[in-house]
Parts: sequence; structure tokens; C-alpha cells
Amino acid sequence: MLAPKFAASRSFHQELKRRTNAYFQEAGKSTTGGKSLLFKACLLTAAFVAVYLHLVFWTPSAWLGVAECALLGFIGAAIGFNVMHDGAHGSFSKSKWINQFAAFTLNVMGGNSFMWNMKHNLIHHMYTNVEGVDDDLDAQPWLRLSPDQPRRKLHRFQHLYFWFFYALLFIAWIFYMDYQKYFRGKIGEMPIKKMTASDQGVFWGFKALHLGLFVALPIYIVGFVSWLVGFLVFMAVAGFTLSIVFQLAHTVEHTSFVVPHETTRKIEDEWAIHQIKTTANFATDSKLISWLVGGLNFQVEHHLFPNISHVHYPALNKIIRQMCEEFGVEYNEYPKMRYAVASHVAHLRELGRA
Repeated sequence: MLAPKFAASRSFHQELKRRTNAYFQEAGKSTTGGKSLLFKACLLTAAFVAVYLHLVFWTPSAWLGVAECALLGFIGAAIGFNVMHDGAHGSFSKSKWINQFAAFTLNVMGGNSFMWNMKHNLIHHMYTNVEGVDDDLDAQPWLRLSPDQPRRKLHRFQHLYFWFFYALLFIAWIFYMDYQKYFRGKIGEMPIKKMTASDQGVFWGFKALHLGLFVALPIYIVGFVSWLVGFLVFMAVAGFTLSIVFQLAHTVEHTSFVVPHETTRKIEDEWAIHQIKTTANFATDSKLISWLVGGLNFQVEHHLFPNISHVHYPALNKIIRQMCEEFGVEYNEYPKMRYAVASHVAHLRELGRA
């Protein structure tokens, strides 16, 4: 498959980069996360380890155990948002090895940083909401996320049952999707680069480590049934939390879905305009939500500047909104998270019927 091509960059993107660079120069700030992000990373990691150890070695009562498994899933998702995500984009720290260390938290959780980099950093961030290319839109046959995907009878009810499939995301990701990409050598129809011996070692080594930490050891300590219930709760909470946050960024009523020209593979907008049209923010005034989701409620800012840490997104938000007003570009933002969720449900309902 030929990769799509965007229109040549015009004055919008160049001016946006100029103003953003000027902001960091005038403020005397680094584009990375700094001490505040490092503190948050240590806090979340310590909380995850503490809950894990309590569950496995100081096994609580049944109901408390279930609650702690749910908490573990939520903390795991928060580490993904705040630590892994910035690390994978190289924005967590000025240090390359610290960024790699932060990104490697995904490997410990059972995912794979190589596959994430190919799927998320290189494909999703470049070709956001481009049908047939952006793998984040591919939930077929269970969900129809784009108007250019085929509609099946079951999609009529997808706005009711999507919650269940979102809860399955993480378990499907680490036990199926990574292996599918590995053996096919493709993400969707886009080929991935050849894995080095080091990449191979990380893939298989950390998959084995994850099975040891989250499957074998807990079964040995607490027994199969207790492990199974706890593991499914942990995975379901982590999967749903990850899914809903990322879906609110792109699959809502007011974002665009793009199909490249059939023969030329061209997209009519320049890359920066495309990112704004295909992305939406939510609840940017909520400091609590921003803290928990690692600034991923500022998805417009993240997609335009993925190599800048999320701690700077509130400042970039003002610059980008001003640029959009000047250039007549529509800026998608929901003031409350519940409004974004309602829009996502409405989007699924419409695609299930149309």
C-alpha cells in the first residue's frame, strides 16, 4: 500500500511552529516534562507496585481484592498516559535513556514499545483518522468507527455494547494484537520496519516477564480462580480507561474522517490542518482530569506537537486556539468529559444506523 500524501505545508504550520518556539524561548522553559512529571511518575509507579505486592503477597479479602484489582488497572492506565506515553514520544526527559526507561513501562505491563512506536507514533500520528491506514479505526467486525467502513447489522446496537469491547482492549492487545503484528510484519496494510536482534529480545523477554509477574506468580500464590477473577478485573478497568480516553480524541461527532484519493493517494489538507480537523479536546479546564490522563484531554496540542511534554499543553492551547481563529480553522473541544462521551455515543449510534 502506498502511503498517503498531504498537501504542501502552508503558512499555518510554519507560523504555529514559530509562535510555539517563541513561547519556550521567552519563558525559558524546556519542552520536556521536568521534575513535576518525574515526581508524578515515581508516585504512580510506587502506588502500582504497592497495590500489586499487597494483592499477591498479602492477599486481602475477596471484595477488597476485587477493588484493589480495579485500582491496579486504573493506576496502570495512568502510568500509560503519564509515563509511557511521554517517554515513547521522547518528551518525558532531556535524557534519551530516561525516555526509553519510561517507554519500557509498557513492556512490563505486557505490551511492546516497538509495536507501539510503529502503530502510534509513526502511523496514527501521521495519518490520523485516515481510513485504511490509521489502525486505531480498525475494530471490525465488532465496531464501525468510520463512515467509510462497511456497516453490519450488529452495528445498530454498537452504541450500547461498545463498553464491553473497550474493556477487552488491553487483554486483546497484549495477548493477540502484538503477536498478530509481529508475525504479519504489518500494522493493518502498512509494513513495519525489520526488528533488530535487540528488538526481538525485548519483545519475547518482556512478554515472558509479564506472564511471570501477572499470570504464573499470582496463580502460584493465590490460586487459579482468585487470580482469574482479579486479572480480568484488572485488565477490564485498564482496557476501558485506555480506550475511552483515546476514543474521545478522534471518534466523536465533530471530527473528520478522511479517505485519500484512490489513485494519487493525496489528502487535500496540509498535515497540521488535518490534525486539527481529525482531533478533539475535552475538559481542558479540569486540572484533575488533566493530571490523571497525562494531558491527553489536550489531544489537539498533542497531535500538533507530540514531542513536547503534556505539562505544557495548557499554554500551547492558547497559542493554537488563537491561530485557528486567525486562519478560520475550526477547533474541536468539549468543555466537559461527559459531553465528549455523549458525542462519542452519538457518533457510534449514527454510524450504526446510516
